[in-house]
Amino acid sequence: MDRKTFHAELRAMGSEFTMDLIERTNALLAPLVPAPDESRTTRDIAYGPHERHRFNLFLPAGSEPAPCLLFVHDGGFVMGDKGAPGAPFYNNIGAWAQQQGFACAAMNYRLAPEVRWPAGREDVIAMLLHLSSHAAEYGIDPQRIFLMGHSAGATHVADVVAAPAAAEGKFAGAIMSSGFYDLSIALRDPFKPQYYGAELEDWSPMSPLPGLLASQVPCLFALCELDMAECHDQAKALTDAWFAARGHLPVLHVQAGHNHISGARQIGSGVDSFGPVIAGFISTF
Repeated sequence: MDRKTFHAELRAMGSEFTMDLIERTNALLAPLVPAPDESRTTRDIAYGPHERHRFNLFLPAGSEPAPCLLFVHDGGFVMGDKGAPGAPFYNNIGAWAQQQGFACAAMNYRLAPEVRWPAGREDVIAMLLHLSSHAAEYGIDPQRIFLMGHSAGATHVADVVAAPAAAEGKFAGAIMSSGFYDLSIALRDPFKPQYYGAELEDWSPMSPLPGLLASQVPCLFALCELDMAECHDQAKALTDAWFAARGHLPVLHVQAGHNHISGARQIGSGVDSFGPVIAGFISTF
């Protein structure tokens, strides 16, 4: 499928976040994404005691320590998965990383309502500490571990950038796609209250935005042109606060012609416009 046809189909779906949009976007992209080299893939490695403390490790060819992309999936804080064997998503990101000469660790984390904030942050920190302590075993460069998350995953990444605790200095940069940064304006949809607390009137103390503004970690933010309105509101709040605090704009990439689902699931496909941006960011450090 050529890019013009692909984007025409996405635009025809609109930007309203519905199950129909999710299913149609998945069906459109699934045949277009690559499968990883399973001979260089190890699945369901434990990084903690919980049954969801598992990750898939995708390694590139070669013997030199590789940069590593730690990917944190989406799912509204209550669902989502790193990618089962044979699934298109998010094995696509592992396959893309292998092709780029990067390693990729795609992680699962505990979900609401079993857990609440800051469990996602705690799990990403635990995963970072695991990767750092096993870097030589896994063949990755501990100085070039990059965090990446989409949607709820981006919010967990933002929480780690804002307050890294024991993971301070364990990652070289962070990529956040369509995340939620200012919880004072976050919509109370059916999902977020399960993670942040439906009984709480004010979620703003849990916002990663102040910590993001104070952090010196290199960050790449992304948004989709056809993203849901809340993501545009969040990007504007981030941009306004960043400019007010620093006097310049954050590094923000708007993915033309993409919706909330296609933003990360396009990576590695024949219509991929985000992978080159991520690779460029990683190669800078």
